[in-house]
Amino acid sequence: MKIVVAIKQVPARDSLLKVDAAGTWIEDSDLSWEINEPDAYALEAGLQLREAATGEVVVLCAGPDRATQTIREALAKGADRAIHLQTNETASDPLALARTMAKALEAEKPDVILTGLQSDDLGYGQTGVILAEVMGFAHATLVMSIETIASGIRVKRELEDGWFQNVELPLPALLTIQSGAAKLRYATLMGIKKAKSKEIKLISASDPSGASLVRLERIYLPQKSKKSQIFEGTPQETAAQLVEKLRFEARVI
Repeated sequence: MKIVVAIKQVPARDSLLKVDAAGTWIEDSDLSWEINEPDAYALEAGLQLREAATGEVVVLCAGPDRATQTIREALAKGADRAIHLQTNETASDPLALARTMAKALEAEKPDVILTGLQSDDLGYGQTGVILAEVMGFAHATLVMSIETIASGIRVKRELEDGWFQNVELPLPALLTIQSGAAKLRYATLMGIKKAKSKEIKLISASDPSGASLVRLERIYLPQKSKKSQIFEGTPQETAAQLVEKLRFEARVI
C-alpha cells in the first residue's frame, strides 16, 4: 500500500509573531519552524497504517528551502521517502495548492492520502478535502482510526457530542486525521541517521498563490477595547439579559 502524507511547515508555537512591513503577512526572517501539529498526527496514522498493511509512506511538503528541515524530521520518524514541492512562499489559496499537489502526485498513484485536519497558521481546514475532489478520491474527515478491509478501508470518524461514525471507503481515498487520535512517536537516533540517506525528490513549482483566487490584503492584531454595559430591571430580568448577551454575542454558552 502506498501512503502519501501531506505535511506543512509552520512557525513554532512559542514564536513571537510580528506583522511584516507590508502588513500582508508575518515577519518570518528570525522565526523557528516546526511540523504542523495536525499533520504530525496524520504522519503517525500513516506510519501505523504501513505497519498494519505493509507498503511505504511518502511525505509530501510544499514550501521554500527551509521546509527541508521539517521533511527530514518526518523521515527520521519513519517515512520512507519524500517529495518537496519547492515554492517561494506559503500558499494562501487551498484550491491552488491542492491543484499543485495533485499534479505532483500524478506519477505516484497513491492508495491513501492523509492530511492533518487544518494548519496551525492559516487554519482553513480545506486543502485536504479539495485535494480529494481534484484527484477524484473518496474521502472522510475527522478520522480517529483506520482499518484495512477486503473492499478498501474502514475508518472511525469523530462527530459532535461524543458520537462516532464508522465508514467504509474504497481505495484510493483521502483522509483528514483528527488531532489527538494517537500518541505521537519521537524520532530515534537511528531514525535521524537513516533520514540523511533517504530520498527527497525536488519538484520545482511556481508559487501556488501566484494563480490564487485568494489574496491576503491586510493582517493586523486584534484591537483591544473596553466596554461596560449596565443591565436594568429585576434580578430575574438582568440575569436573562446577561444570558442572552453571553449566548448570542459573546457565544461562550
